[in-house]
Amino acid sequence: MASPQLASFKVPAIDNEPLKSYAPGSVERKALEAAIVQMEQELPFEVPCVVNGKPVKTGKLAKQFIPHDHAKILCTYHEADPATVENAINGALAAKADWESMPWNDRAAIFLKAADLISGKYRYKIMAATIIGQGKNAWQAEIDAAAELIDFLRFGVKYVEDLYSQQPVKNSAGAWNRIEYRPLEGFVFAVTPFNFTAIGGNLSATPALVGNVVVWKPSPAATYSNYIIHQIFTEAGVPPGVIQFIPGPPPEVVGQAIQSKHFAALNFTGSTFIFKKLWRDIAANLDSYKGYPRIVGETGGKNFHLVHKSAELRNAVIQAVRGAYEYQGQKCSALSRLYVSSSIWNGGFKDQFLSEISKIKVGKPTEWDNFMGAVINRPAYDKITSYIQKAKDAGAEILIGGTGDDSKGYFIQPTVILTKDPHMVTMVEEIFGPVVYVFEDADYEKTLHLIDTATEYGLTGSIFASDRKALITATNALRNAAGNVYYNEKCTGAAVGQQPFGGARTSGTNDKAGSMSIFYRFVSARSIKENFVGLEEFGYPSNLV
Repeated sequence: MASPQLASFKVPAIDNEPLKSYAPGSVERKALEAAIVQMEQELPFEVPCVVNGKPVKTGKLAKQFIPHDHAKILCTYHEADPATVENAINGALAAKADWESMPWNDRAAIFLKAADLISGKYRYKIMAATIIGQGKNAWQAEIDAAAELIDFLRFGVKYVEDLYSQQPVKNSAGAWNRIEYRPLEGFVFAVTPFNFTAIGGNLSATPALVGNVVVWKPSPAATYSNYIIHQIFTEAGVPPGVIQFIPGPPPEVVGQAIQSKHFAALNFTGSTFIFKKLWRDIAANLDSYKGYPRIVGETGGKNFHLVHKSAELRNAVIQAVRGAYEYQGQKCSALSRLYVSSSIWNGGFKDQFLSEISKIKVGKPTEWDNFMGAVINRPAYDKITSYIQKAKDAGAEILIGGTGDDSKGYFIQPTVILTKDPHMVTMVEEIFGPVVYVFEDADYEKTLHLIDTATEYGLTGSIFASDRKALITATNALRNAAGNVYYNEKCTGAAVGQQPFGGARTSGTNDKAGSMSIFYRFVSARSIKENFVGLEEFGYPSNLV
């Protein structure tokens, strides 16, 4: 039985998790190195499904390979079979009543504890899993698996507190109006990607914070780090069945989940193609559901930097390098289209840009001086190299890079493609690395139209200009081209509580992870009016004669 709430509680003050630097000789570098060594000595790990708080070993095994050394396995994991998926759904539904009736302060305490566990006890373990298994260097793992995940949990608690405080502003005499924010009727199905460990935790925790039960299917390429998150949630006090962990083959697991009549919402991050397919499949099942499922998704991007002739050159160059090549360009927000005014391109941008890229070291993410690691797997490697070849075949110029080596790991050198065709395939479709289009200074406004119409995406974009009029002109022309826009700053790196993240068009539903608005998608409000003064007659004064 849930305990009575005997006070109106306020959550602790919330702030962004301080970032550790991992500088040579630092305490955190030594701790992370030790965690990596220990993990490498113990691999491969075995990961079960977790249903109703118990490990489930189906015997149907799959492997998560190490991107920088693909002969090695980080973990083998048991794939959920139809019986396991069914048990996960039924178990979640069975856990729902107790979870949604738990006092809010107790749910909040669980996820605040989870954030503290990640900040301290598990920081380096979950970072090591992200570095080894997903190919991130130390800094990229710090800002993702540690800081962003912690921020999602802490700020999420604060946002839910704020959400619950949204109440009617008016009460009539003798009555009290109020709103309760019910969890959805059924279960939420979370499908999470490889490229951000934090997204795995966030897509499962966000619906749970407002009382939903969740069935979570992690990416095959992030299975181990996501399993650690699930273990942390359990240690923090998430009851058995509230978040079910079912890795497995995406078509089968996802297909079975969305066919359930109790399917209430999809919380998804992944490819545009898959998201569209799931939306169509959900629509085809609409008559079998108890209600209209909520569909929340963040998908791809073809993100741009626009460099006006008035831009501060050095800043624009360095921001482009970071925006394009951090984490091998495998961020949905990564720079992929670079539009540069001819006067600044020929005035030093090109030379500095190529010079800085030539300094990038590519190799094992466990070696500190490597800025880039391997791309995630064979399909990613083949796709990227095929697009480089398509660019060559289309007559584009490879300014630097363009080569790869998959003999041991899936390594691709940082590549810049220069094109004179703003509608070339590599300017339109989502790929790794920037494609440069140089425009004449006088064609600035025409270029804005190009940026706005060249692709179907609308996730992130950056405008570099010292001329305020040029900045305003671009802002207005590109209003729908990006859900997150930056001035004189790279198009990646949205921080929870600072830049709510999400894009529209085919980049997703723009429900803004890292803000209060995302939580509205996983509640169903109920208005309550309580009358204190009874009626004595049914007639109104207008009925009198």
